[in-house]
Amino acid sequence: MESKTKNKKSFDQLARMVERAFNGITIAAGEGAVRELKEGWFNVAYDIRLSDGREIILKIAPPKDAEVMIYEKNIMTTEVDSMRLVAQNPAIPVPEIYYFDTQQDVCDSDYFFMEKLKGDNLEQVRESLSRENRAQINRQIGQIIHAVNGFTGTYFGYDGNPDLRGDTWKETFIKIVEAVLEDGARKNAEYGFEAREIREVMMKHAAALDSVTTPQLVHWDAWNSNFFVQNGKISGILDFERALWGDPLMESQFRELFFEGGISESMRGYGKITFTPAEDERCHLYTLYLALVMKTECYYRDYDTDEVSNISKMMMEPTMRWLREN
Repeated sequence: MESKTKNKKSFDQLARMVERAFNGITIAAGEGAVRELKEGWFNVAYDIRLSDGREIILKIAPPKDAEVMIYEKNIMTTEVDSMRLVAQNPAIPVPEIYYFDTQQDVCDSDYFFMEKLKGDNLEQVRESLSRENRAQINRQIGQIIHAVNGFTGTYFGYDGNPDLRGDTWKETFIKIVEAVLEDGARKNAEYGFEAREIREVMMKHAAALDSVTTPQLVHWDAWNSNFFVQNGKISGILDFERALWGDPLMESQFRELFFEGGISESMRGYGKITFTPAEDERCHLYTLYLALVMKTECYYRDYDTDEVSNISKMMMEPTMRWLREN
């Protein structure tokens, strides 16, 4: 996926970043020592082989002058902090952070190096797995996400943006949605619905948010492309950059309830297979939020495909209909 937020660097620039982070160790000689990873949608990432034989991953934040959405402020710091936090639980197979640089002298943006996970990207190999193995992996994903949600915080919202925090979840979630609508207004974004209609359904169901009283760490982006598998098991989880303190029902595993035909294996692994009416309301509100984010980001990144916009539309229309009718 090509996006104008990807801050690509020359080989010489990457070499200087490597030497700083690894005390003079250099990039290995020969072709193939540096490979751009093109699956991501926001940051540029590189697979790098060092002269000592290690393979590592480098992620670089967008250029300082890149126009990003409000909630994306300082999300690389959020990612590093969240990964270091969840690493305290060995049940969460998160890569080790080797080096995080915010000085912006050898590079014009923040960047970090991390461990390269073993195995294959789940999205790329999923169809080659047996039905039984896919079910087992999905149950394990549910267990991992449950462990991530086990970390609790002192406020709701985003680490990187104090403007999107609050003492109550309802207050904070409304702020977060309003921020996305503000981002959209700046670009004259078209959602298929007026902002007024979106606000109306949000406020209609906002009371359902009152029952969330403990801020829990939410990965929020835990879909197949952010998991690795090896020997039929999950070997790693990536991309905590959009993590926030909120309601675990925001996790992508619970969106499967409405878009993949009911209770999934990941929900069984998580240990959550029944939902109250208020929880149904919250799940739909969070799906609406995701659809808004995905559509709005298209106006900021100039993607080279309509894939993200189409997924947003697929979620937006039935979710708005449900929120209006229930």
